[in-house]
Amino acid sequence: MADAVVDTVSSVPVAVVGAGPAGLMLAHRLGRAGIDAIVVDTRTRHEIETTQRAGILEADAARDLVETGVSDRILREGHEHEGTVLRFGGRPHRIPFKELVGESVWLYPQTDVFIDLADARERDGGTVHFGVRDTEVLDITTGAPRVRYTAPDGSRHEIRARYVVGADGSRSMCRNLVPEDRRVRYGKEYPYAWFGILAEAPISAPELVYAHSEHGFALISQRSESVQRMYFQCSPDESVDAWSDDRVWETLQARVAGEDGFRLNEGPITDKTVLRFRSFVQEPMRWGSLMLAGDAAHTVPPTGARGLNLALHDVKVLAELLVRALGGAGDAALDDYQPRALQRVWRAQNFSHWMTQLLHTAPGGSPFDLRRQLGELDNAVGTRSGRTYLAEQYTGWPAGSRG
Repeated sequence: MADAVVDTVSSVPVAVVGAGPAGLMLAHRLGRAGIDAIVVDTRTRHEIETTQRAGILEADAARDLVETGVSDRILREGHEHEGTVLRFGGRPHRIPFKELVGESVWLYPQTDVFIDLADARERDGGTVHFGVRDTEVLDITTGAPRVRYTAPDGSRHEIRARYVVGADGSRSMCRNLVPEDRRVRYGKEYPYAWFGILAEAPISAPELVYAHSEHGFALISQRSESVQRMYFQCSPDESVDAWSDDRVWETLQARVAGEDGFRLNEGPITDKTVLRFRSFVQEPMRWGSLMLAGDAAHTVPPTGARGLNLALHDVKVLAELLVRALGGAGDAALDDYQPRALQRVWRAQNFSHWMTQLLHTAPGGSPFDLRRQLGELDNAVGTRSGRTYLAEQYTGWPAGSRG
C-alpha cells in the first residue's frame, strides 16, 4: 500500500498519529508556538468522546488546560478535591492534599478533556482527521517521514512532515515501528482487574474513597451530582453477564462497610465493564524522526490515577523540544525528550504499583499477607511523612510543592 497513488499531499512540520488528549494537546501547544500539525485517528470523534476513561487530573495538568487557552470549563464544571480517603479496618483515613502539599487534584473526566481539546483545535483552525483507516508511517529513519491514510470517503492522502509523533494509545501501531532488536519492553501483568460501573445515584462521598477489605479492593468515584463511577476488584476473566445489579451493590457495600456505618447511595446501573490493567514501558521513546507519547510508550494501573496525566506531561515536554528543534536547534534538541519523560514515567510506575499492591487482595494471600498490608496502610496514614508522600505522589509532584 505504501506505493499506492494518493489523492492529496500535505506538508507540515509535525504529523501526529492519534487524536486522544495527548495528540490533541501536542497539536494545541505547537499551534500556540506557530507550528502547524496534522492529527489523524482511526476512531471517530463520537467514539472517543463516549469512551469512559479516567477522571482525575493533577494540579499542573488542570492548570495547563486553562493557562494554555484550551478551556476554563474545568473551573466551572470540574470538582476540586483537596484530599482523598483511604478506608481500611472499617474506618476512613483522609489524606489532606491541600494541607500537606498546598495543591489539589480535579475530578474532570477524560472525555471532557478530549471534548475541550477537540473544540479548541476546531476553534483555532487546527487540522484533525477522525475515522481514517489504513494508516501507515513511512521513512522514520530519514529527515522526511510520511504518514499515509485513507479518509472515510475512500480517498487516499499523504502527510509529509519533519517529525512524526505516535500518540496512538495502548494498542499503538507506531511503537512497533521501532525495530524489535533495538527496543526494550518492560511490563508486569496483575492477577486482578476492576469491575467498573456507572450508576444513576447521588454522590456517596465528596472525595474519592479507596477501600481495602478482606473481601478485596473498591474505589468510589464520581462523575456528576447524579452519575457515579465505582469499581471493585475482580478476576481478569470475570464476565459482566454474571453480575446482576443487586450482586454488584452487595459486593460494593461489603467492601466499604465499617464501624462508622458508611453506605453507598444506590441507583440504576447504566454501564458495566471489566478493566484489565498492567504496567508497561517501551524504550526508546524516540527512533529517528518518530517520537512516542502517552499510552503508546507506557501504561500504568489505574490505581494511582497517573495515565492521562503522564500523557499530558509527555507532550508538554515534547512540544517544548519540538519548538526548539524546528526553530534551528535541529535533532539534538530532542535528545532530552526520553530522559525527561522517563524520569516521571518511572516515578509514576512506582507509585501506581505501590498503590496497587497496597490496596488489592492478592489471590491466594495468607492471613499474614492481610495483616502486613494493614500495617503498611497504617504507616501510610499514621505519620505526617507517610501522608505527605502519598499527597505528593497523587497530586503529581506539582510545581508549587517542589523543593
